[in-house]
Amino acid sequence: MTARPPAPARQRWLVPVLVVVLSVTVGSGLLARELYRRPAAPPDDPVASTPTTSVSSGDQPGPGQVEVTEDAARHPQDDVVRQVLQMYFDGVNNHDYDQWAQSVSEGRLKAYPEDKWRKGFVSTKDGSILLYRIEPGAGTSLRVLVGFNSTQSLDEAPPDFQYKCIRWRLVLPMVYERGGYKIDAIQSGASPEHDRC
Repeated sequence: MTARPPAPARQRWLVPVLVVVLSVTVGSGLLARELYRRPAAPPDDPVASTPTTSVSSGDQPGPGQVEVTEDAARHPQDDVVRQVLQMYFDGVNNHDYDQWAQSVSEGRLKAYPEDKWRKGFVSTKDGSILLYRIEPGAGTSLRVLVGFNSTQSLDEAPPDFQYKCIRWRLVLPMVYERGGYKIDAIQSGASPEHDRC
């Protein structure tokens, strides 16, 4: 029986090094999972609950108060975004261009000067507003997923969707300018989801 030659020194260290690398990898994965796990919203937080009541057709478009999902309520910019959305929808519902203008970007103001805005929102009322999600955009911008009901006369409804009540779901871009977040112009070609309500 012949004796085996001793293993080179580098092979003796291979197993312990692999064990250490594997342990660090598993430990890092578990730590990352704990750090990035979203905490549950308190069950008694009324702001963070999703509205469950439906609005009858005679009560459309529904209440004008912006509500939020639990997911949106956990975002650090939740209060700021909600206030901007509330100002936007209050401006539309009160037919108050100045109030609406405070909530939008310079780009959106250029796209909707006061005379054009007033012609487009003569009969519009928005309600049942729900902020679903807030996500980061490019740089400091945000992308806000929101749904709402809009009632209007047929001549103010979209030409390809002629209904008096429309349920919209769209992503509103928000940019930081003039000392706060403002709702920016929606990208050309973006197609918001909509249904009859």
